[in-house]
Amino acid sequence: MSWVFLAGDLVYKLKKPVRNRYFDFTTAAKRKANGDDEVRLNRRLSPEVYLGLATLTLGRGGTLALNGSGPVVDWLVVMRRLPAARMLDRMLAGGQVSAAEIDRVAATLGRFYAAAARADITARDYVRHFGEMQVQNRRVIHQVLSGDELTTAEDTLVRLDAAIVAHAATLARRVADGRVVDGHGDLRPEHICLTEPVAIFDCLEFNGALRRVDPLDEIAFLGMECRLIGAPAFGRELARRVLGHLEETPDWGLFAFYAGFRAVLRARLSLAHLLDPAPREAGRWRPQANRYFALARDHLAGHT
Repeated sequence: MSWVFLAGDLVYKLKKPVRNRYFDFTTAAKRKANGDDEVRLNRRLSPEVYLGLATLTLGRGGTLALNGSGPVVDWLVVMRRLPAARMLDRMLAGGQVSAAEIDRVAATLGRFYAAAARADITARDYVRHFGEMQVQNRRVIHQVLSGDELTTAEDTLVRLDAAIVAHAATLARRVADGRVVDGHGDLRPEHICLTEPVAIFDCLEFNGALRRVDPLDEIAFLGMECRLIGAPAFGRELARRVLGHLEETPDWGLFAFYAGFRAVLRARLSLAHLLDPAPREAGRWRPQANRYFALARDHLAGHT
C-alpha cells in the first residue's frame, strides 16, 4: 500500500497509486485525503508518533523535494521512527514483557476504548457480518486447497459456523450494550511499541467498516497473534486488565470465539496470496494458513 522511507529519526510513507475493493489511492487528491485520515485516526493512540503530512514538490529540471516551493505532486505521512527493539512482537519473543508492561498497554487501550465513538451498526448487521465473512472464507479456501488440506480446513469452517450460531445472541447484545466501537482494526503485536508512552499505530484508516469492532474481539485477535509467536498467556492477561478499565467482566467463551474467527480470517488472507499470478514468497502462505487453522480449531473446540 505504501512506500516507506526511513530518514534518521523520521519515517515518510508515500501511498502507492493503487485501488482495490477497500480503497482507492489512484489520484494525489485521494492519497492526501487518506493521509489526513491516517494521521487523524492514528493520533487517537499515538499522538506523539504521527506528525502530519509533508508535500512532495516538483522543482526546476524535474527534481523532487520535500516541502519545496514548486507545485505539489503528492503527499507523505510523516512519523517519528520507533525503536525496533521495543516492538511487542520482538519483546514477547525474547521473554521481555513484564506485568508492568502489560499494565501500560492495557491502560492505553482501556482509555482508547472508553473514549471511542460507538459504532453505527445494528445488532442484526453485526451478527450477519460473521456469516458474510464465512462466505468469503469458503470462496478463497476452496479455490486454493484440495484433498486432505481442504477437508481439514472445511472442518474448521464448520466449527466456526456452529460457533457463530451459538454466540449470535451474545453478539447482538454486545451491540445493544454499546460495546462495539470505532477501534483500531488491525491490532497486531508488530503494531505496538513499548516506548514511553506506549505507541499503538497503523490502524485501518482506509475503511471504517473494518474498524467497527468489539474491544474483546480486538484483544482476542492480538492474543491469538501473540500465541502464534510463543506467548499464549498474553491475550487473557491483557483482556483482564483492559476490561477492568472498562468495568466489564470477561466472557471467555466469546473471547475464544473471536480468536477462532480471527484465526480463520488470517488463514484465508494467507491463502489469498496464492491467487496472485506470481505470488511473492509463495512457499510461505500455505504453512502459515495451516498454523492459523490449527489455532482456530483449538479456540473453537467447544463449539462442535
